[in-house]
Amino acid sequence: MSDKPVILAVDRNRRNLELLSQFLEKEGYHTRAAASPEEFDQALAGSPDIGMALVDISGFDRSIWERCEGLRHVRIPFVVLSPKQSTAIQQASLTSGAHGVLVKPLVARELLGIIRNLLEEDG
Repeated sequence: MSDKPVILAVDRNRRNLELLSQFLEKEGYHTRAAASPEEFDQALAGSPDIGMALVDISGFDRSIWERCEGLRHVRIPFVVLSPKQSTAIQQASLTSGAHGVLVKPLVARELLGIIRNLLEEDG
């Protein structure tokens, strides 16, 4: 078993999800992917080893915030990935318990730094 916890990657766009998962796995992280609200729910129910989540809110309806609050309630740190810089998204993210918001396109070094910090905080 790896010493690195699983990262839950949530993204409506399956191609982006695949690319993010490949990138994270290349960096030595295990990922669990979810491309729908139902897959998000299943991932949370079926993976007690999730150490953190990256949630791309693009294409989801408002129920994504309820699921983010669910992450907070089970103490899984998460970062919201947003298609644009927005005060409303920033506020909704932080209110739901996000540890931060990254605006796409993502900067690999910044993303990896946040992942390391969140996983060390939790571990």
